[in-house]
Amino acid sequence: MLVRVLLAAIAAGLLGGVFATAAQAVRVTPLIIAAESYENKAAPEAATGQASGHDTDHVHDHGATVVDGHSHLGDAWSRADGWERTFFTLVSNMVVGVGFALLVTAAILVTNQSIDFRTGLLWGLGGFVTFVLAPNLGLPPELPGTASGDLAGRQAWWLAAVACTGAGLSIFAFKRHVGWMIAGVALIAAPHVLGAPHADVHESLAPASLAVQFVVASIATAFVYWLFLGGVLGFLLSKAIAREQGQAA
Repeated sequence: MLVRVLLAAIAAGLLGGVFATAAQAVRVTPLIIAAESYENKAAPEAATGQASGHDTDHVHDHGATVVDGHSHLGDAWSRADGWERTFFTLVSNMVVGVGFALLVTAAILVTNQSIDFRTGLLWGLGGFVTFVLAPNLGLPPELPGTASGDLAGRQAWWLAAVACTGAGLSIFAFKRHVGWMIAGVALIAAPHVLGAPHADVHESLAPASLAVQFVVASIATAFVYWLFLGGVLGFLLSKAIAREQGQAA
């Protein structure tokens, strides 16, 4: 049965990656491209300032910004717009989709829960809250060209937020004692009480209105994606388990 379950999870993850790429193309990707246009404009200005001997500290604060550990300017490799960007986005989304699908499947098997399309939607909703909504409350999505805090610190906080939220939701789902419920609330709140690491000064090359649109579009797209992934995973897993049980009978 394990092989059928793994194949179902992998198939759901691949389909989720295709869906995510299509969903991101509606609003998220255009906003990223728009932000990159502001970033690209800053690079020639910084180079001109250096050549003329002018003080370019302010330009470099923006133009050399590192987002999530990757520089978007200079000689670093970047994906070209069009099919190349779409292809690499699709590949990365499919890899991430398979990873998420396997994680959810492992949780379903460990907790010995029945699964179908409807319960898959609930698991997808839980995944959205755990991996998107909770961490984004402290570290909202950022456009290219945005000054960020310490990368290692941000990654550690994100992992802590995901772990605490997942544990808290598990308590809500499987425990009914008041003491456990209080512990669940405390777990979910703990990373936010401690606070996420941010840059000392928030600076962005893109307009603030564009950043707000990006946050909304990213979260909305992730919500639809997780529901899709959960529903498809539930459907495929239920079919795989039913087929295995039918053969065993």
